[in-house]
Amino acid sequence: MSMPSGDYSAKEKMLINKIVWDKLPQHVAFIMDGNGRWAQKRKLPRINGHKQGVETLRKIVSFSNNINICAITFFAFSTENWKRPVSEVDFLLNLPDMYLEKDLPELKKNNVRVTVIGDFRVLPDNSRKSVEKALEETRNNTGMVLNLAINYGGRDEILRSVRYLSKKVLDGELAPENIEEKTFTNFLYTSEVNDPDLVIRTSGEKRVSNFLLWQIAYSELWFTSVFWPDFTRSHLLEAILEYQRRQRRFGGVIY
Repeated sequence: MSMPSGDYSAKEKMLINKIVWDKLPQHVAFIMDGNGRWAQKRKLPRINGHKQGVETLRKIVSFSNNINICAITFFAFSTENWKRPVSEVDFLLNLPDMYLEKDLPELKKNNVRVTVIGDFRVLPDNSRKSVEKALEETRNNTGMVLNLAINYGGRDEILRSVRYLSKKVLDGELAPENIEEKTFTNFLYTSEVNDPDLVIRTSGEKRVSNFLLWQIAYSELWFTSVFWPDFTRSHLLEAILEYQRRQRRFGGVIY
């Protein structure tokens, strides 16, 4: 693949020229951390950081699609985020509407398929309807998968799968000895996409925070001190280059 079309800075062109295009991570997951601290550093309300974070998300979605990444997942709202101040929670729950209402036409034009993991039924009506509209109007798209984790927690997802499997066992539809890794995976929210190859977390924190606990067992992790609102295409390219320098052994040995 040659350099993807678009206007790029000298730094971006330099990084793009180093990418091995047939070795891209197929699925990249983002823990978008640092919005509040970005705002506080500028003596702004925390919600201003979340607004700017949406703009960063827009840029990264567009660029990821442009360079032919197959799937991207964004940790938009966790099951633990309910502990935040009510005003901030209310704002976060309305972010899906803020993003999808404006960007859905462009996503459809670019053949992007929107999916959601987590229980988004808790969203306010406007946000929930925007999500449902995006799911319905992009469900047959065959391009990049844009996966939004909304009211999502990794432990909660695992427990949800265990409950489904337990019911099947109790109903006599499944024998316990036939429960294999693939069986379990089929009951996860992410059953239709491959596990992430690369997980990126911003803001300097080095933990996974209950995100895709089953799916990231062998993902490569990349951390940056940059707050999410300041995350750029160059940072994504740097993460991809680091990913390409690593040897993924999946528990084996490379001689």
